[in-house]
Amino acid sequence: MANLQLDILVVPTYSVLTLGVTDASVYPTNPPVVSAPSIEIEIPGFGTKILPFVPDKVNVFTSSTLGITDAGCNQPLPDGVYRLKYSVAPAYTNYVEKTILRVDRLQEKFDNAFLQLNMMVCDMALKTQSSVTLNTINFFIQGAIAAANNCAEYESNTLYAQADNMLNNFLKSNCGCSGNNYLINFY
Repeated sequence: MANLQLDILVVPTYSVLTLGVTDASVYPTNPPVVSAPSIEIEIPGFGTKILPFVPDKVNVFTSSTLGITDAGCNQPLPDGVYRLKYSVAPAYTNYVEKTILRVDRLQEKFDNAFLQLNMMVCDMALKTQSSVTLNTINFFIQGAIAAANNCAEYESNTLYAQADNMLNNFLKSNCGCSGNNYLINFY
């Protein structure tokens, strides 16, 4: 007979439109859990929503299921720190909490910049400069995720903002076809 051990995992959906949460709990068979499980999701800029949760399944949430937009009108979910609390009755004693940093929109922008880099017609020094810049941006994105994973929300938000600012400047500058950073730092 197993004891109740609640756990959830946020799984990649590879879409800015969805948030995937799967149940990784161990449920006792005697007595079985018969309460209606729920998940509480704190969405950056939109407050907290309490929703039904299907055990032993991947639960996929969209802007409409989260109550951000009207039904059937799905928009990209905001990036930022999400707090999730999965519970079964009684909720005060049987729950698990997770905090994650969602960076899907920033990652999509980064991916688009990376693809533009591969299609650019630049000389080798300029391509190298662009690679250095993109690697630096990726370093800030990974740092933001690491900071959020270690409960350093201020640092996470600072690193996220820096990555977003650098990425915007990179895209505005024709994907960095200047070569200055490479020439200054590596030549």
